[in-house]
Amino acid sequence: MGAASLSSAELIAILIGSGTGSISAIDLGKELLRRFATLENLSGASITELQKLKGIGCAKAVTLKAAFQLARNMQQEVARQKAKYVREPGDVANIFIPKIGHLKQEVFALALLDSAGRYINGEIITVGTLNASLVHPREVFRHAIAHSAASIILIHNHPSGQLIPSNDDLNVTTQLTETGRVLDIPVQDHIIVTNTKYISLREKGYI
Repeated sequence: MGAASLSSAELIAILIGSGTGSISAIDLGKELLRRFATLENLSGASITELQKLKGIGCAKAVTLKAAFQLARNMQQEVARQKAKYVREPGDVANIFIPKIGHLKQEVFALALLDSAGRYINGEIITVGTLNASLVHPREVFRHAIAHSAASIILIHNHPSGQLIPSNDDLNVTTQLTETGRVLDIPVQDHIIVTNTKYISLREKGYI
């Protein structure tokens, strides 16, 4: 009847292939869902965390991680195709949510746009808590100049799941926006993403 007729536990069972001892693959799937509560939490679990469940070895853990990453890659691919022209914050957010929204460490990235507002490329700039010392204008605009970008959009994730900009978020936004004016490479927006949502600092009036 097709994959759509199967439960999440049954789909997980197909991925891991077999159980262990008296525990079936479906029981392992059910236990994974019970332990992590949601597929979202399960997708963000590390290989070490997955292996804490009896019956999940390294190979099964890697298979699960690969399956979830394939799903994220598909989301990015679809979002990039739809975002040929960036008309609203969601066009860019939908590219970066599956790319960095699930990560447990803050990541700062750029979306590069041409003079017609078309999406050129996305670049990861830094990994770590966002502040003015970590995100230096030289590194940000070096990427923009290298790709002949006419404008840029700043993006970073909040692993906490909260979409409230911090003082550091706002300070970095101000610093890079002012630098963009000097270099004539305007900062169009700063988008904060979580695993499922986003906010635009331009829409909120911070830019």
